Amino acid sequence: MAERPNRALVVIPHPDDAEVGCGGTVAKWTKEGTEVFFVLCTNGDKGTSDPEMTSEKLAVIREKEQLDAATVLGVKEVVLLRHPDGELEDNREFRGEVVRAIRRFKPDAVMCPDPLRRFLPGHRDHRICGQVALDAVFPYARDYLHFAEHFQKESLEPHKVGEVYLWGTEEPDTFIDITDTIEAKVESLRKHASQMLAPGRTGNFGDFVRANAQRIGLRANYKYAEAFRRIQMRR
Repeated sequence: MAERPNRALVVIPHPDDAEVGCGGTVAKWTKEGTEVFFVLCTNGDKGTSDPEMTSEKLAVIREKEQLDAATVLGVKEVVLLRHPDGELEDNREFRGEVVRAIRRFKPDAVMCPDPLRRFLPGHRDHRICGQVALDAVFPYARDYLHFAEHFQKESLEPHKVGEVYLWGTEEPDTFIDITDTIEAKVESLRKHASQMLAPGRTGNFGDFVRANAQRIGLRANYKYAEAFRRIQMRR
């Protein structure tokens, strides 16, 4: 059983990814007293099948949706990096942005997508987001001489993260009971109307979310659960 962290940072590739991957856990933790912070890496400006939509308009829509969803989950602050959808790169700029957030918020735990998948690689932004977040946790956020300007110009001290929770993993080892917060997860996803209620979608997305959480819960004897690969970092 994983202990609830006092502070957690969620590093998110696109608007709605956190709600899908760990929304129930975030709602559970904030309800129990955890301070949770989001870092949203892209503006989601490509996620539409509407030929009349523009990237500029969609980015504004999805930013508001993410802020509204975070409010439902009890998130304390959302940092918006506003990289274009589909264009995350494993480079110094992006790595430094995540390191800055870790040093600023000083989380006990970081949550992000699992970049290491063998059977279904998934979206490129997810892979890069997960890998950069892991690298930011160790060793970059830990050591003074990585991004020394954070301390020199912003007085941000290095920080050692205790553990990482990877969602979307093919090899979960940690299951968190979200029975009491499954409806908060569904409601937070409902805020992402441009995606969840888009024309052409069939069925009730809330029923799908509950069914998926129920399927995961069967593995841990919970009614509803979320699954993670948990990494305990060297301190």
